[in-house]
Amino acid sequence: MTKLRSFRRHCLLPRTQFPASAESQKPRLKKAQEFPILEKQNWLIHLHYIRKDYEACKAVIKEQLQETQGLCEYAIYVQALIFRLEGNIQESLELFQTCAVLSPQCADNLKQVARSLFLLGKHKAAIEVYNEAAKLNQTDWEICHNLGVCYIYLKQFKKAQEQLHNALHLNRHDLTYIMLGKIHLLEGDLDKAIEIYKKAVEFSPENTELLTTLGLLYLQLGIYQKAFEHLGNALTYDPTNYKAILAAGSMMQTHGDFDVALTKYRVVACAVPESPPLWNNIGMCFFGKKKYVAAISCLKRANYLAPFDWKILYNLGLVHLTMQQYASAFHFLSAAINFQPKMGELYMLLAVALTNLEDPENAKRAYAEAVRLDKCNPLVNLNYAVLLYNQGEKQGALAQYQEMEKKVHLLQDSSSLEFDAEMVDMAQKLGAALQVGEALVWTKPVKDTKSKHRTTSTSKAASLQQPLGSNQALGQAMSSAAAYGKLPSGAGGTSHLTKPPSLPLEPQPTVEAHPNEASAQIREK
Repeated sequence: MTKLRSFRRHCLLPRTQFPASAESQKPRLKKAQEFPILEKQNWLIHLHYIRKDYEACKAVIKEQLQETQGLCEYAIYVQALIFRLEGNIQESLELFQTCAVLSPQCADNLKQVARSLFLLGKHKAAIEVYNEAAKLNQTDWEICHNLGVCYIYLKQFKKAQEQLHNALHLNRHDLTYIMLGKIHLLEGDLDKAIEIYKKAVEFSPENTELLTTLGLLYLQLGIYQKAFEHLGNALTYDPTNYKAILAAGSMMQTHGDFDVALTKYRVVACAVPESPPLWNNIGMCFFGKKKYVAAISCLKRANYLAPFDWKILYNLGLVHLTMQQYASAFHFLSAAINFQPKMGELYMLLAVALTNLEDPENAKRAYAEAVRLDKCNPLVNLNYAVLLYNQGEKQGALAQYQEMEKKVHLLQDSSSLEFDAEMVDMAQKLGAALQVGEALVWTKPVKDTKSKHRTTSTSKAASLQQPLGSNQALGQAMSSAAAYGKLPSGAGGTSHLTKPPSLPLEPQPTVEAHPNEASAQIREK
């Protein structure tokens, strides 16, 4: 009991107060306030950037740079991105170069420097910087892809293909397939371009842009079944895809279904009312329906929207020639020749206009140039022979007639081409006039109902003492369907500890549904 009481007394004693140590009496140092972190506001900068609140973003960047004496790499990086979006490419280049100095081992900084150089048109300098970035990161497919795009602008297609294949080996992307296809289109190799786009469709079967482009390429080669199949698949995935609708309308127009094609074009007009190929196609539909005034009206609108498109000028010249407005035809055909000086058919149509304007000497010069450039079309030689015969130059007419015979035999051997009835009739009359008989073997004359339209005029009496008739003008309704792609608005952001990534250089493809021509246009973002 005594021990228990003593224990209770001991427990009730107040606790002994130990004196505080000298160290615990010192105030704690607030290191975070005295030594600010350079990246403490990166999250806020990133938040404003991805919300596209650029004014607030620039205000925070300015404050951050003042606090860090211009050493915050992320703030400088985002400021450069904003400058680029605003069109200040040179300023963005200088800021990205500053980032590269602050972090020389960062491949992303070098990629952005190279992109700015690319946008300034300094493709060789961009290639050098991309090569430096590739040394820092050898597994980045974007570097290989962008190198390929730069080589395309320098027209070094072999190096471009090599880099793009390297990009596909690292990581397969639709955009890289598109660029490879563009290279083959620029080289004029449609078969290889189709093979590339077929692989792209296998990799990405729901990409409507790839399906539409592949359909257009088949359309250019005249493989209408496959063209219709791929265009139909594109419309299945995206019924409002105006590029596929325009291409489908162009295919119907090629086969003479002008009313159905116009119905398709009405749908496209709601989506892209200012499309030059659209109004060109509408105009040539009216031309096929022999509504020439409406055709000229639509074609002139297309010419207003695209004054440097030689196909529209060609079609305007053709329609005016059909309406026997030879001075206007001469004006538009001359303009078309300025943009497409290597097309013999343009010189032939120009010669027809000059003949009807009673200028035979210049018409002969135009025909001579047409014969030099065009090695396949027998109508060029036939028209030239008719002009020479009417001018009394029978020897020259005979030479052109024989050249026409050679071309006809080559066409018969290579394809089952059927010639226009009026062309056959004129050739037979000219052969009789030149006393070479009618030994030329022609296929059964069938009137062409496709997009080839021929301008003719009433021939005079078929007696040998009088001219055989005016020249026959062959014109083709060159329908085109351009694919105007929309580009992303800019580089997207990531977390506040990382930078918005450098995006691959992306073109704006243009593939035209024209049976004799394929073109591709590459543009940077």
